Amino acid sequence: MRDGVLSAMRWKDGYGEALLEAAVTNGARRWEWTIMPGGVVLEIAFRETEEWDRFRALPVVTAALDATPDPVNGLYVYEGRGGSAASPSKRPKPRPAGAGAAAIPLPVEEIVRARLAEPQPPVEPIQGLPERVAA
Repeated sequence: MRDGVLSAMRWKDGYGEALLEAAVTNGARRWEWTIMPGGVVLEIAFRETEEWDRFRALPVVTAALDATPDPVNGLYVYEGRGGSAASPSKRPKPRPAGAGAAAIPLPVEEIVRARLAEPQPPVEPIQGLPERVAA
């Protein structure tokens, strides 16, 4: 939440306790306030997405978010740290550069291996059989 007509710290002081009470009673496991120049951040961790949805729909949460110092440009609500940890992205994956073209695989030259010839043992006649006579 960023500063607007009023400071975000004043908003935190006015609504922070009610938001944390609502979060804890609806299953929040962790919460953390981060104070920075020009605004504040409240991170609340729920185990299940349903707990987050139930918390987000509470009238006290809606009233607190409606009363932000700058409701047009100063309020950010994300499901999950970084904005996408709780649910898969619904945006299509970007197309690869080059209109979807892929690199052509380069031909791989076969490696020629040289072997030394192994000498064949001389053929010995089998004993007891007559040798063939050349005609």
